[in-house]
Amino acid sequence: MRISMIGTRGVPARYGGFETCLEEVGQRLVKRGHDVTVYCRAAEGDDEVALGEYLGMRLVRLPALRRKTLETLSHTALSVRHAAADRPDVAFVFNAANAPLLPVLRFRRIPVATHVDGLEWKRAKWNGFGQRYYRAAEALAVRWSDALIADARGIQDYYSERFSVATEFIPYGAPVLSGVGTDRIAELGLAPRHYHLVVSRFEPENHVDLAVDAYRRSAAAHPLVVVGSAPYADEYTAEIKRLAGADGRVRLLGALWDQRQLDQLYGNALTYVHGHSVGGTNPSLLRAMGAGAATSAFDVNFNREVLAEFGRFFTNSDELAALYEDAEANREATLRRGHAQLASLHRYEWDGVAESYESLAFRLANRHAGSRSPTPEN
Repeated sequence: MRISMIGTRGVPARYGGFETCLEEVGQRLVKRGHDVTVYCRAAEGDDEVALGEYLGMRLVRLPALRRKTLETLSHTALSVRHAAADRPDVAFVFNAANAPLLPVLRFRRIPVATHVDGLEWKRAKWNGFGQRYYRAAEALAVRWSDALIADARGIQDYYSERFSVATEFIPYGAPVLSGVGTDRIAELGLAPRHYHLVVSRFEPENHVDLAVDAYRRSAAAHPLVVVGSAPYADEYTAEIKRLAGADGRVRLLGALWDQRQLDQLYGNALTYVHGHSVGGTNPSLLRAMGAGAATSAFDVNFNREVLAEFGRFFTNSDELAALYEDAEANREATLRRGHAQLASLHRYEWDGVAESYESLAFRLANRHAGSRSPTPEN
């Protein structure tokens, strides 16, 4: 089949959950014999269409308007126009915010599955208009998609309760990070299982500020390592730096694109602090579980769904400060909890995720073209 993936920053995956999903699923679909096209955002200032290839996927790089409210939609508009001319058998569109552009694909009789993501309208970066837009876009995604994909049961429940529609449950997968080495964390002056880790985009609903504030309030001895940044987040980044202050225990590393070093940070952390509160199943949380890093997570249903009985949960700085201290005071129990998280990951395997995307693609193509369309080989 010819499959297009639209609506993200593209691959290689260097930003968030959608990009990670594209990279992991796309390369597996290629290995299963499919022609996969991924639409990527061109580098800033590059207004030309550029083609490339990555892990067998065909890349189409298109420009975007570099403004918070227009970047995603402007890039998707160009991507949809290109895909409409290219005529794939199926299109996967990521982010319900792109729903107003779906009629272009439907007009060209291209089946569309929309990965709706989390509850974007709850994100603090959107003002009143942005929140209203996202709520309206959710309704349009329901109306104009041939299928909806939810990566968490909580998102399924939301669409069922609000719109009375069914969604396809396809969670993300988790890499197992064993034997990743320690040389790249040694360069940072860190010792295995002797630091706490945060990896996150700097957005208020991810509670990076709370993670830093709680650490400063605690009596923890191991350093806190914070990896992350975000475009259009200067004020929030400044607040995180203010909270860290001159405390040498807090290590703000900024954005980190070296995957080997990042894997070593996950793979050698004593605990991982996950403050995300409005998304679905988050790849950074799954990566921490696959690294055996005992996880403390913000107490929302999405995080409890993934961590189950193996997680520790917080809602404020005092609760998280106590978790930092307890993890160090009860080191062996903390390490056992991390190993238990790792053992529970059979629910989140990328091969199974890719098979679910493939199965959905075939069903949509068959439904569109009639009963005599291609079907997957056994």
